[in-house]
Amino acid sequence: MRVDEAQALDLAAEVADDCDGEGAVELGVDLRCLLESALPEELIRTAWLAATRRSFDPVDFGMDMRGWLRRLADRYPARSRKKARGYGPESSPSSMGEEELCEAVVLEIRTSASQLRHAMAKSGFAAPLPESVPEALEGIVRESDGELGFRLFLRVLKSYGVPVAKDQYDRLMVLDTKLRYPGPLVYDGLNVQWLPVDTTRRDATGDFGFSELTSWFTGQWHDHTARETVQRAAANDDTAETPGSAAALLLEDALRLLESSLSSGTITTLWLAASDRGFSIDRMGIDARTWLQTIAEVCRERLQEVAPSYTPVKPPLQSELTGPVLREIQDLTPLLADRTVSPGWHEIPGMTAAEALKQVVTTVDPDLGYRLLLRLLHVLALPLTEEQYARHRTLGEQFGYGEFHVNELELLVEHV
Repeated sequence: MRVDEAQALDLAAEVADDCDGEGAVELGVDLRCLLESALPEELIRTAWLAATRRSFDPVDFGMDMRGWLRRLADRYPARSRKKARGYGPESSPSSMGEEELCEAVVLEIRTSASQLRHAMAKSGFAAPLPESVPEALEGIVRESDGELGFRLFLRVLKSYGVPVAKDQYDRLMVLDTKLRYPGPLVYDGLNVQWLPVDTTRRDATGDFGFSELTSWFTGQWHDHTARETVQRAAANDDTAETPGSAAALLLEDALRLLESSLSSGTITTLWLAASDRGFSIDRMGIDARTWLQTIAEVCRERLQEVAPSYTPVKPPLQSELTGPVLREIQDLTPLLADRTVSPGWHEIPGMTAAEALKQVVTTVDPDLGYRLLLRLLHVLALPLTEEQYARHRTLGEQFGYGEFHVNELELLVEHV
């Protein structure tokens, strides 16, 4: 879509109004970076035309590129940011310096250069030549500002639907984290070449499956029906996961429980404990296996929508970890019993949360049993020693969990 000068100024005003006016600050900083650089006029124009798909070319309205930037700069002069960028000498250890950022961004531009040229050529982008766009972006990174160059690079990738391999996407998301961006800035609209859904590949950074679903039902008030809540959880793929992964992992857990020898009472006990009675299926007269069937049905619907070729395949159990998980449950059994016998907490006679967990570990899946144990630690805020926490860290690594899955337990550690 082509726009005229007035429309272009209106669009700039919309950007400036973003985040209660903080957008004007960011726009002013970007303009200053470009205007104060020694970048050639045509290089800046090339990057601008590529990022905007030639929707507005200042030359068509009697301005050169720097003239257009100065006109914007008169409206949005450079001011100090309210929040510091996520890199630089004053940043946290997880951040990065400007030189490191520039090298990382240049590497990604070069990785995508050939596909970028191909995508632009197919789109009919004729002037300036597609061959010059990667070089223009690299010039902005090196001669103006690495972070601005990164954002322009992302915009060009999205504008032309340039394919981004999963390993490159992971690197872009690392930069996203270090720059403290809101996640969608990188992944929203990016043409990621996702790998097939595979429940053995643990890409999520936190909890998943049946144990994660229980967290969606905690609390006394819910804005959605139970089925709608399951739908939202099944669609809540981690930003590092192939779309459909959350549903596939939840379906795998639900099928394991459905096909197990566990009684409905045992499954009910697990659900009530892990969800902190946020959705009391027992009081509502819902049989636990009927509830699992509903969960499985929702997951299949989600998978049919985003990964229709996926066929559930149960991966082998990590039975070698059964013993270590049982030892952790046994170690916490007294605390579990103490915290879960309050009146009304559950009404399943002869069944405790610890006993239910042991049955899952020994007859269903040690991985699922361990994730439910971790969930109970959060729900009941059970205190941990530093030694216990270290063992949980080791178990989490052995199960292949994401970096935040077990690390969140650190808040429960009692330091002496």
